[in-house]
Amino acid sequence: MPRLVWTSPRSSTSLCLALALLGCSEDPAAKPSTSSETSGTIPESGTGDPSDADAETDTDTDTETTGDEGCPVDTPAELAACVDRDLYLADLQFVAQPRDPGSAHWQAVQDLCFDRFTAYGFEVDRHDYGTGINVVGRKLGTETPEQQIVVAAHYDHIPGCNGADDNATGTAATLEAARVLSLRDYPRTLIVACWDQEELGLIGAEAYANLAATGSEQILFNYNFEMIGYYDDSPGAQTVPAGLDLLFPTQYAELESWEFRGDWIALIVDQNGLPHAQSIAAHADAIGLRYLLLDVPDDIKNSPLLADLQRSDHAAFWAVDYPAVMITDTSEFRYEQYHCATGEDAVELLDHDFARDVIAASVGAAAESLGL
Repeated sequence: MPRLVWTSPRSSTSLCLALALLGCSEDPAAKPSTSSETSGTIPESGTGDPSDADAETDTDTDTETTGDEGCPVDTPAELAACVDRDLYLADLQFVAQPRDPGSAHWQAVQDLCFDRFTAYGFEVDRHDYGTGINVVGRKLGTETPEQQIVVAAHYDHIPGCNGADDNATGTAATLEAARVLSLRDYPRTLIVACWDQEELGLIGAEAYANLAATGSEQILFNYNFEMIGYYDDSPGAQTVPAGLDLLFPTQYAELESWEFRGDWIALIVDQNGLPHAQSIAAHADAIGLRYLLLDVPDDIKNSPLLADLQRSDHAAFWAVDYPAVMITDTSEFRYEQYHCATGEDAVELLDHDFARDVIAASVGAAAESLGL
């Protein structure tokens, strides 16, 4: 499929003017609530006993390695093909209820992350950093366990909004990626996580990233799912900020050739992490998923001028020089129901085949990052 590669501008001022296209889900004004809303029934993973995945791994190079239900897992592409739309959708439907920190459903989603990571054979911890709780799972690498790849999303949302796209899609994507990636071993360590309090200022991810940096952890890359479910291929669905045509005339012409359709996923990455994002792009090409790749210069990635590129948990990793990508459908520049601004952010408005493809491309890339 056609793609648009955003090259790194030399001027941080120019880049600032075009940032709005790729914003995501941070809302500093959102406040926590103590809602007692019922949480529903946690969906089963549908994988039998995923903790047996290690036992299923066959080291005989003449024998195909399979995961659950006979899904082959010998290559990154095979793992990508194991992503299950229906399992993802079941989790999305469960998560997409109001879940502001402290509420009953916030607790239920936190428990879902913990229970599911445990079922998939990860070592799991509730990282209590004082004001919130991250859920973190670890699958130890077999050769270089000190080298880590993180796959994660935030599970909290603002009060009174179901937050289906923001960020139930990212949470469900993380759970499905964890399921598939748990099906085999890797040379490097896999970390999966559900971050808390993103809507209040990336608090949970910052607590984890700062702790990792203090301990000199070798985080090679962070795959951050941030709103991956909205797709609109009608002309004019994608809005852009004023001046984009002057700053990026070639790219703007490409968007014009697409008639400003909202049928692509954005990959916003720092330059040190570019090879990992390019791997997502390669897997996206293989399955016909359109994407835009924006590599942000490392010397300005943490600048206040780039605030709109720092509106999700990947920025917490950038701040301590861990490479990271934000995988996003561009939020309110395509989706009017962002933060329930014009109506409910509902599951029914989202494109689950699109999200499935985004997860698949990310899983394939993550497997490569893990050393497969």
